[in-house]
Amino acid sequence: MNRVAILAHSHVTLFEMSCAIELFALPRPEFEDWYVTDVINMEDEAITTTGGIVMSTQYTGSLESYDTLIIPGWPTWDYPIPDIIKREVSKFVSDGKRVLTLCSGAFLLAKLGSLDGKTATTHWMYEKTFREQFPTIHYQSDVLYVFDGSIGCSAGSASALDLGLAVIRQDYGYVIANQVAKRLVVSAHRQGGQAQFVETPILEVPNQFSYALDWANQNLDMNINVDALAAKANMSRRTFDRKFRASFDLSPKEWLIQQRIERAKGLLEVDNHSIERLASLAGFENATTLRHHFRRMVGVSPNQYRQQFKTR
Repeated sequence: MNRVAILAHSHVTLFEMSCAIELFALPRPEFEDWYVTDVINMEDEAITTTGGIVMSTQYTGSLESYDTLIIPGWPTWDYPIPDIIKREVSKFVSDGKRVLTLCSGAFLLAKLGSLDGKTATTHWMYEKTFREQFPTIHYQSDVLYVFDGSIGCSAGSASALDLGLAVIRQDYGYVIANQVAKRLVVSAHRQGGQAQFVETPILEVPNQFSYALDWANQNLDMNINVDALAAKANMSRRTFDRKFRASFDLSPKEWLIQQRIERAKGLLEVDNHSIERLASLAGFENATTLRHHFRRMVGVSPNQYRQQFKTR
């Protein structure tokens, strides 16, 4: 059982808190095992936040019974931290328990000194302020989320979903994370290192471009190259590369590798194929190439991943 606390406070960001609630507090009877989540406050009073919304949440004077703490935003200015929050959150971090900060939530851990010497991120609007206030923290620019040990930090808004889904994948595997993403009607996996925003997020020719990507995802076991993708999109290779980079801040080749790794993860969780067969089904030329990219992107070998998630 993983007990999760979502910290409500007078400057909580409502969208990020809602993301945390949707991911971790929504009942999911379709799963045998799931998080037990409380939305808590540590100031024992009703909370008035954005738009004059008044919230009444469960009061607790201790975080000891929780395994994961989620901080959906914190003031970026010189805001006094209540003593009870200062004490309990600092102890939670020092105990090595998992903390997830969403959007400006990283400012709370930074002000407590819990991020000193660690890697962190937040919304791109706050980067300058964060760097100036906390020079001892290794700030990572233009990413959706980062992990440093037991602490995960996400950028603003929708990247809270990306961080949450990454945690669910760590805890329960690819198949369950995909089911959660499907219910949210969002992409099942955006890499943490993906840019927070791109200059041209809306495609000028969505039908042809989307068709090419859908075709690739349905035929990952084939020998697909970028020229073939460009042809499916009815574009020249040069135009296709430029459009892809502008839309995803990613090369078509790296995108294909990501999709194939996701296919491999799904197969590892439900089948007992040999690594050689798995490589073929996921579209890699051989097992060595699969192992290389799997370890580079997932951080463990395919066999280690299977051992962790096959029984779920």
